[in-house]
Amino acid sequence: MVDDGVYAKQAGQDDVNEVKALTLETAKWLNRKGLDQWNGLLHGKDKHNITGAIARGEVFTFRNVADNGLVGAVILQQSPSEWDKKLWGEDDAHHSTAIYIHRLVTDRSLSNKGLGRKIMMWIENGIVYTGKNRIKLDCVSNNEKLNRFYLECGYTYMGEADGFNKYQKTLY
Repeated sequence: MVDDGVYAKQAGQDDVNEVKALTLETAKWLNRKGLDQWNGLLHGKDKHNITGAIARGEVFTFRNVADNGLVGAVILQQSPSEWDKKLWGEDDAHHSTAIYIHRLVTDRSLSNKGLGRKIMMWIENGIVYTGKNRIKLDCVSNNEKLNRFYLECGYTYMGEADGFNKYQKTLY
């Protein structure tokens, strides 16, 4: 459980359309805010391949207990993608011990209710991956609110690469 009203579950093929719709809605919202970090989705380009990530068991959904409605989703990769290798460096010493967060989304109608923070806490405490002791993520450097959010969640700023800020949190 993420909290009393929201539970987490690994996404299955029956979740693909809902997860894609929530992710696209988030991309539209970001665009309206003047942020272009997910604009590729607005043109049908999904560099994180949500469908493939679901098939690989990397996507988790967050659902409302009362009506089973989708309120959030996230990709948790146990191996670095080509994007991660480019951003963090091919020879990063922690690639094998890291979980990589991508496409964290929440239902915008629930914004400012702490759901994003609760999902981040679930990622850190609600699931365990053998041999993984850190979480890595990135976001565009010009999204001040999101950068502040990750710092407030206890992530350490690890530098910038190609207009993206990198964050990491050691779990133990």
